[in-house]
Amino acid sequence: MEKGNQTTVSEFILLGVTNNPNMQIFLFVLFSLIYIITAFGNIGIVVIITVISDLHSPMYFFLSNLSACDLCYSTAVTPKFLHDMFLQRKSISFIGCAFQLYFFTFFASTESYMLSAMAYDRYVAICHPLLYIVIMNRTTCILLLTAVYTGGFLTAGIDTYTTITLPFCGPNTINHFYCDIPPLMELACSDSYINKTIIFVMVFVLGFVSVLVILASYTYIFFTIIKIRSIEGKQKAFSTCSSHLLCVSIFYGTIFFVYLRPPSGYSVTQNKVISVFYTMVIPMLNPIIYSLRNTEVQETVRSSVKKLLSA
Repeated sequence: MEKGNQTTVSEFILLGVTNNPNMQIFLFVLFSLIYIITAFGNIGIVVIITVISDLHSPMYFFLSNLSACDLCYSTAVTPKFLHDMFLQRKSISFIGCAFQLYFFTFFASTESYMLSAMAYDRYVAICHPLLYIVIMNRTTCILLLTAVYTGGFLTAGIDTYTTITLPFCGPNTINHFYCDIPPLMELACSDSYINKTIIFVMVFVLGFVSVLVILASYTYIFFTIIKIRSIEGKQKAFSTCSSHLLCVSIFYGTIFFVYLRPPSGYSVTQNKVISVFYTMVIPMLNPIIYSLRNTEVQETVRSSVKKLLSA
């Protein structure tokens, strides 16, 4: 296409998940329920940790921020998706698409770095229990949290800017249910190799550091637990990090499955299914995992409720 004939795309058309009317009703009910559980679960975690003083520790400080990220990056996609489900023309403005891409990338990448900070916290708690209060003081927690959100800000800013500055002159149909980087780059009118390389390097470097922190932390944790002689001591040490380890496994397992698949195994339908799990199911699972597997949270909530009832 000649440069003089290029037109600027002012909106994008989202194809959604399915055009089957019967499936749309079922999926609308299902995803609405998932989002309601996600909202109540994550807000509940934040409120409980904020209100109950016994949970004012570094681990729960990071957990409350993790829950906030879960709710926010799910909210960046789900309400718009539910709103568009029964519309014949699922459109989103160019600016709206850019904002959705930015906020989703910001909170999703922030969650990735938050899991690394939580892994470090568990490493200090299990490998250096006597120095835990000294190392994980208020200043350290604030610095870690600042680094986490700064990493999310840089990742989202660079990824979004690198994507939306590409020329879009048609077609404007995104074969997805939200604005994501790969399908957007496929619509660019120019070669996006440099842009893809910038995003790849950015994600790889920050993602590699994040994964490295988690792997190193849990390697030290594993060898420390092995050295504990009593079975009860091993179980107690493992219980303090099992919830976090499960969340890490689900979160990064999904990411690796999305980005490490060979091109021959790529499928648009499969990618949408994985994206649904990534954007909606994982934010719902995290508070459930922490509330069901964390005995300290359960016991603290029970004792607080008893105190309120007996007051």
